[in-house]
Amino acid sequence: MLPPAAAPQEVVNAIAKIEASLDDVVNHGSDDELFIASYLQGHFAVEARQLEMHADASLTLLDEKMMDSLNSAFNNKELEGDDAAQVKQLWSRLFNAAN
Repeated sequence: MLPPAAAPQEVVNAIAKIEASLDDVVNHGSDDELFIASYLQGHFAVEARQLEMHADASLTLLDEKMMDSLNSAFNNKELEGDDAAQVKQLWSRLFNAAN
């Protein structure tokens, strides 16, 4: 069982909304969308869980941590070109929708 979130409610709500959107892509998306969403979901799960444990969490910090995580992965050649661009576009869309 996970400990209760220490983050402000607006951050917890945004995280839940992004998770639901990612799940929706996984359940209803095309093969390409599924690949992009699954990749993003892995990074999001790590960063969101860590952030939820901090009382000083913010949506800005969530976006910064996600971009740092993705950029680090892309710099290590985990994804390149169009796939990397699609992951960043999906993150931007989900983050903006959750705000």
